[in-house]
Amino acid sequence: MIVFEELVYQEAQRRQMTVSAAKLQHAEADFRKQLATPDEFSVFLQSEFHGSRQLLQQKIRRSLLIEALLKTDVENKSVILPAELRAYFDKNPARFHHPEMFTFQTISILPPPHATAAQLKEVRARAESALKQAKGTKTVEQFGLLAEKISDDDYRVMMGQHKPLPAEEMAPQVVKALSMLHPGEMTDLIQVEQAYTIVRLQAHTPAGQAKFEEVKTSLLKELEQNRKEQLRSALDHKLRQNAKVEEL
Repeated sequence: MIVFEELVYQEAQRRQMTVSAAKLQHAEADFRKQLATPDEFSVFLQSEFHGSRQLLQQKIRRSLLIEALLKTDVENKSVILPAELRAYFDKNPARFHHPEMFTFQTISILPPPHATAAQLKEVRARAESALKQAKGTKTVEQFGLLAEKISDDDYRVMMGQHKPLPAEEMAPQVVKALSMLHPGEMTDLIQVEQAYTIVRLQAHTPAGQAKFEEVKTSLLKELEQNRKEQLRSALDHKLRQNAKVEEL
């Protein structure tokens, strides 16, 4: 980074770029505002620039020249026009496809390892009791508190809450059951191998394409950042070809 800034500064000098007296004065005033008192500024000036305001101004001028060159060669050229943004969206439909998604809470009753027939019978009884209690809940919070109390799965510590999951990553029997529900409703007992789960649906998003209006702000930021990085890298490569840098 230090080398890159020095190369940019040398290029600004080669182009004979200048900083107006007014801009330099304004930048110095802004810098002084960062220090609480005139005495604090004097201490800083003495420790960093041997008390020389001229050396401070040279440092500020250098920073302003670097900033100005990067603005013309990187910032200004990284702008993505509306037509470019729309073209990228239209040419990359796969990027903006979202799968069928479910958001939900669970209460699960799990058997112990190598469960006996008697233990499996007990698990079934616990699961039926859990279902009866779950059906008595009316809200996300009530279901979540019950999950904390009786669920055996790891999500009990998060009130049974799962992050949104694609349908393809879920057990088919769970997907089938949730597909028949409305948000706020819950399944009956679902058996997955020897375990039982009760699922409360919070949201179901069918598979589809995101709309341009939904993604354009974040996409613009992403594409401009990518272009900025490319321009900065290209500038660095170009300047390194001829410039000389002394590293202290």
